[in-house]
Amino acid sequence: LFVLHRLVGKRLNWRLGGAVAAVAGAFAVGLVIVQTQDPRQWNQAGPDSGEAYFFPSLARTATGDFIPAESLMNDEYCAECHGDTHEQWAHSVHRFASFNNPAYLFSVRNTRAFALERDGNVQAARFCAGCHDLVPFFSGAFDDPDFDDVNHPTSQAGITCSGCHAITHVNSVRGNADYTIEEPLHYPFAFSESPALRWVNRLLVKANPAFHKRTFLKPLHQTPEFCGSCHKVHLPEALNGYKWLRGQNHYDTYHLSGVSGHGITSFYYPPAAQDNCNGCHMKGMPSEDFGAEIVDGESVIKGHQFPSANTAIPHLLGMPEWVNDAQRDMLEGALRVDIFGLRADGRIDGELLAPLRPSLPALEPGGRYRVEVVLRTLTLGHPFTQGTADSNEVWVEFTASTADVVFAESGARDPVDGAVDRWAHFVNSYVIDRDGNRIDRRNAEDIAVALYNNQIPPGGADVVHYVLDVPEDAGATITLEAALHYRKFDTTYLRLFEGETFDGNDLPVTTIAADRIVLPVAGAEPATPVQAREDIPEWQRWNDYGIGLLRKRGAGQLRQAEEAFGAVERAGRGDGPLNLARVYLREGRLEDASTALGRAAAAEPAAYPWSVAYFTARVNAENGFFDEAIEGFQALVETRFNEARERGFDFGQDYRLLNMLAETLYQRSRTRRPGSEQAIGDQERALTLYESALSLDPENATAHYGAAQVLAALGREEEAAARRADYARYRPDDNARDRAIAAARRKDPAADRAADPVVLYELRAPRMDATPVARAAIPSP
Repeated sequence: LFVLHRLVGKRLNWRLGGAVAAVAGAFAVGLVIVQTQDPRQWNQAGPDSGEAYFFPSLARTATGDFIPAESLMNDEYCAECHGDTHEQWAHSVHRFASFNNPAYLFSVRNTRAFALERDGNVQAARFCAGCHDLVPFFSGAFDDPDFDDVNHPTSQAGITCSGCHAITHVNSVRGNADYTIEEPLHYPFAFSESPALRWVNRLLVKANPAFHKRTFLKPLHQTPEFCGSCHKVHLPEALNGYKWLRGQNHYDTYHLSGVSGHGITSFYYPPAAQDNCNGCHMKGMPSEDFGAEIVDGESVIKGHQFPSANTAIPHLLGMPEWVNDAQRDMLEGALRVDIFGLRADGRIDGELLAPLRPSLPALEPGGRYRVEVVLRTLTLGHPFTQGTADSNEVWVEFTASTADVVFAESGARDPVDGAVDRWAHFVNSYVIDRDGNRIDRRNAEDIAVALYNNQIPPGGADVVHYVLDVPEDAGATITLEAALHYRKFDTTYLRLFEGETFDGNDLPVTTIAADRIVLPVAGAEPATPVQAREDIPEWQRWNDYGIGLLRKRGAGQLRQAEEAFGAVERAGRGDGPLNLARVYLREGRLEDASTALGRAAAAEPAAYPWSVAYFTARVNAENGFFDEAIEGFQALVETRFNEARERGFDFGQDYRLLNMLAETLYQRSRTRRPGSEQAIGDQERALTLYESALSLDPENATAHYGAAQVLAALGREEEAAARRADYARYRPDDNARDRAIAAARRKDPAADRAADPVVLYELRAPRMDATPVARAAIPSP
């Protein structure tokens, strides 16, 4: 018909027609190009304008605007193809991280009420929302002072599937939700209520899943920085009305550990670096989910229960037992307990009888001994206990018994309300406000400082001292038992957030590790069976004991640590003289440290060569041998160690090392003629290193201070002043800390005793007959 139409009309104007066709063709090509481009701006921080909606959380949206709630809480849509993943997530603490978590609900209500009373709005509580309350936060509902935190449709969402998977960029490593999130794009009809159109949507996803996968699974999801965006916290001035303070921090403690392969000061290193958090917290599990991958011939997905240690929420919400099993599996065996030795007369400097097993010294009736119990972390990539270290309840229960009757104990629980003996040894952090009151309700807005911090780093150890008085009428043997217990919330906090429904602390208690030893009593007839600790090499028992003593607060127990590391050296291990060098450096014995490092390098097996290089550079820097120190530090920054590189280590990521190299360069510049090319070269190189350190930790007070010094030396006074201001912001307020600590020590005698550099725990007679702890869990010797 078109041809017939043209035959009866005018002749075609080919020139005009060609022009129109060219324009149409170019327009079509342009549309094709536009439509094949992904319109989303990934790997970029959201616009500054969004800060007004979300500060003091550091989160931003890609557009700077709010995101509709339905876009972030369509979890059932995800479950249609990812059933196994959804099932695990549905029983995770991420799922119950918001107002649907009774503990968090209590605490965030208090913070919102505090902010409303102080500021007339609840905006300071956004500090919490960027990580806990994503759906009400990004949809704008959170800012309403009358927000119904139980019945509002967004209040029970938790951290949803889209809440994590719609994040497009980690803006920095500062934590506090410093990420950019977008409203995710879906194939057509994703939210349709029509079954037919929803079927079309699923068909499109399965026919071409690449766009869907790119949208919801990005490379950033496999990085520790992604997890660190919420598992690293600082308390901003907008929250506490005081100053910047560091809060819980999984990210940096992992990053600076031997487990990550970045930390240069670790006592132990793994065969290979663990380069992200998923290796422990998202282990693979068999699944036929649509998104599963084939690994070693098996269909596998990443686990989405994120087990860590929260055994409380599954219990409080009545979840299936398998949920708590996963949490317990993460805990059990994460540390070990070793009843290592005895010191005569119960004194710090008493004669050491160690290691116990196979040696079993006879106890004198009426004698006094100090029992040395060693705790050592094994499977963690960050300190234990981490996270909510102020409300986690981790303690050592120790008992001494004869004829199966306990005559002395520490760390027992009250039979009425389940509270733990306040005079026990706790592996946690005792956090206080500026008036010295304990932070007992997760009231982050009041936090000032830790009175003490008993957390143990990866590959680290601690020593707990117990004073044992042997009864005059003791039987033939005395059994000593030590168990490390974990309960997610202490009784004080549970009583507060359960309120009138509180009926004792019945939260699950997990025994992480335990040890038991039977010792003969002098003059008794029955022979004590031979006992051994075949699971730990003897040199390592000595090494762990020394590490625990070296790490004590203040000056530590350096003489006793020297004794322990000497035993490690006599066993032929390079770890012994290496750790002796650590002791000598602490004491300022530089010549002894240098000699010990030479022995550490020559031993068989030798100490880690990078550790020897690091402490050698430290000694050289202390001695003023700047050229040698700089060369040593630079070799570490470049990881010039074949074994370290084969293990996947990169010490150039340790910002403490970068700071040391920068400081040494600056000190060398001061020995040169002011303004000379060599002096300026050292200073400029030092400044570059400080900037590198700040890219890894933007709130590092040491790097800000050092950069200010270097900038001033270079005559860049305006920039130096800015760095000094940053240093003033991030440095501790020592006067306020001292006042708060003094007040706390006056108010709480048990905490006062626990805050001493060296604590001797006096065992007390039990209030009633007790059964030795953890007996069923420990095989007989």
